Amino acid sequence: MAQGSVQVTHSGTSRWRRRTGEYSSLAAALEAAGDGDVLTVAAGTYRENLVLCRAVTLRGPDGARGSVRIAPADGVALTVRASATLQDLHVEAQDSAAPALLVEDGAPELTGLRVVTRSATGIEVRGGARPTVRRCTVDNPGGVGISVLDGAGGVFEECEVLAAGQTGVAVRGGAHPRLERCRVHHASGAGLAVNGEGSAVEAVGCELYEIKGAGVQVAARATGHLTDCTVHRTSADGVTLDTDAVLTVADCDIHDIPENALDLRSRSVLTLTRSRVRHFGRNGLSVWDPGTRVDANQCEIHDSTGDYPAVWVSDGATAVLDSTRVHDVPDALFVLDRGSRADVVDSDLAQVRNTAVSVSDGATVQLDDCRIREAATGAWFRDHGSGGTLSGCTIEDTQTGVIVTKGADPNVERCTVSTPAEAGFYVSAEGRGTFHNCRVTGSSGYGFHVIDGCRTTLTRCRTERCARGGYEFAEDGPTAVDCTSDESRMTQPAAAAVPSGMPSPTAAAAPVTAAQPAGTAGLLGGAPTAPQAPAEPVPDTRPSEEVLGELDTLVGLDSVKREVRSLINMIEVGRRRQQAGLKAASVRRHLVFTGSPGTGKTTVARLYGEILASLGVLERGHLVEVSRVDLVGEHIGSTAIRTQEAFDRARGGVLFIDEAYALSPEDSGRDFGREAIDTLVKLMEDHREAVVVIVAGYTAEMERFLAVNPGVASRFSRTIRFGDYDPEELLRIVGQQAEEQEYHLADGTSEALLKYFTALPKGPSFGNGRTARQTFEAMVERHAGRVAQLPDPNTDDLTHLYPEDLPALP
Repeated sequence: MAQGSVQVTHSGTSRWRRRTGEYSSLAAALEAAGDGDVLTVAAGTYRENLVLCRAVTLRGPDGARGSVRIAPADGVALTVRASATLQDLHVEAQDSAAPALLVEDGAPELTGLRVVTRSATGIEVRGGARPTVRRCTVDNPGGVGISVLDGAGGVFEECEVLAAGQTGVAVRGGAHPRLERCRVHHASGAGLAVNGEGSAVEAVGCELYEIKGAGVQVAARATGHLTDCTVHRTSADGVTLDTDAVLTVADCDIHDIPENALDLRSRSVLTLTRSRVRHFGRNGLSVWDPGTRVDANQCEIHDSTGDYPAVWVSDGATAVLDSTRVHDVPDALFVLDRGSRADVVDSDLAQVRNTAVSVSDGATVQLDDCRIREAATGAWFRDHGSGGTLSGCTIEDTQTGVIVTKGADPNVERCTVSTPAEAGFYVSAEGRGTFHNCRVTGSSGYGFHVIDGCRTTLTRCRTERCARGGYEFAEDGPTAVDCTSDESRMTQPAAAAVPSGMPSPTAAAAPVTAAQPAGTAGLLGGAPTAPQAPAEPVPDTRPSEEVLGELDTLVGLDSVKREVRSLINMIEVGRRRQQAGLKAASVRRHLVFTGSPGTGKTTVARLYGEILASLGVLERGHLVEVSRVDLVGEHIGSTAIRTQEAFDRARGGVLFIDEAYALSPEDSGRDFGREAIDTLVKLMEDHREAVVVIVAGYTAEMERFLAVNPGVASRFSRTIRFGDYDPEELLRIVGQQAEEQEYHLADGTSEALLKYFTALPKGPSFGNGRTARQTFEAMVERHAGRVAQLPDPNTDDLTHLYPEDLPALP
């Protein structure tokens, strides 16, 4: 029932139709109206489900926008099936299974409508409808804001989705709307979602923000065009493309995104022109899968808020950057996996905290006339199959200009590296590479540093003002032809050591050096290392039973002793079976020690190494103890070297990594600990007979560490848990300490110690055996303070510890 009356003005061509009428309900007025009639609705609330089947005008009274409320109890509030005109109406609905306003046919004009609802959809356009929707608002916290589907189209001008419980604007089923200067915000799904073959959207001057999902989502062969749009403050990716989606983005601004600013997968194609991508938490551009491609022209990607590369290309995808700036990011461009490729032309990569260009796992890059500056590493070709071309590029103010490692083989031509802190070009670990007409100036280290006998080719290269030398080559390493240097203070090694093709001592320019490198720590972090000392002589090994006897004397650790004896028995029987010509079960000797500090993990690791040496399994059996600080460098490149050096020191013995879980922190991001883990896993596989690795740490942390690093977990045979010492065992440790230092526990002292250890807090910082030893040392100190006051102490005074010598409980 209507509140008020409805006035209908008939505007037919016949004179008798030119009249007005009043009706008691909207439905009656619509039934009487014909095409072209104007229905002016009096202010009020109308509990009717309206259907417009004629080209009429339905509006509220002049100057009273929103005073007419169409609010039925259920169902669709307003259905439009003709080229009608609707103005200044307020539409409400509560049916979660139906839209509030449904446009099914015609080319209606909707102006100034406000849709406030908790329906499935605020405004739904379907079928052959082609509406023009101007200055309308949708507030629908229960469902989709605007849906255009099933081949529908239309234009939405200056419209606003104030809230949506799902997607802000959804386009599917071959629909193709145009959005002009629209705003979508506070949506709980994607801001704009386009799905399905034939579905398309064109958005001009639009803004999408405060989205609890992706800002723009294009998928399943849909297409889109965004021009002069802004996407910001989402909770997921800014723009996502999936499954053959195609999107063109021009003159847009995508910023304040906690995840990827733009993410492409599954053969999607993105064209990005004159756009800004900034303040993103993960990747600015993330490109995955074969056939996926992004073309970025005249764009700017900058100010990352996370620890991820600005541009990530993997799994066979392709990225093209043309006249694009990437700056103020942790890493600029990472290209990885066979088939992945990046072409970068006339672009700037600057203010990069780590690596500007990283190429790995068989990927390739082509950089032409690019400028890289203020980065830790300019370009790093990491491993076998990785390569490409750097042509006409300049690299300035880096730690290292170009790094080539682990079999990578790039072609670098006409490139200049200026003022590197450590080296212009560094090649190691079987890296290759061809360097033609390249130049290094003002290096604080070497110009070209090639170690490990890498088969690198240099032609017509030049170095100038390099502090440590223009060229530093390993013996039988690179081939250098027509290369020069201005280093007049460099010494020429013996003729036999000069690589073929190098200038002779009588050349006009100073000769390059082919001397053996003095170490690489100075190249990739820290001070230069001295030449490695000769290996220590193999120590005399004690019989295994003697070492096991020492293990048995340790206080407590009964389960640990059983585990170690079981493992040793397996190894010993396997060795004897081999000697008898029988097959021996493969026993992995690497171990995981878990438990609190001070429970004897380091001591047991030392004895384990000795036992293996006595059995002939290890050459020396010595223990090298390291932690995160010994393995992880301060920047990319130094970690692998530090880990390799620690592993080399442990050859023939045991590498004991304490608090190993610190290599993989929970919030690791781009933490360099992962590089240490990867290096360690490869070394354990390549040299499985030379070194035993034991990783140790708190029980819970080590379980997490092994769970997130399956490659590490698979290398270890078993986990041995070291339990906390009970008060009686702590008392025994103090007793052993006292006996070794020629002290005695006087009557009542043992009982006092037992009570002391029982009452001692056993929090996370409790040191177990270390606490027992510290307690003994405190008792000795208090004893000394007491005895020093005696004028003539006797032997008992000097050796007996009393309950009053116990320190206070913390």
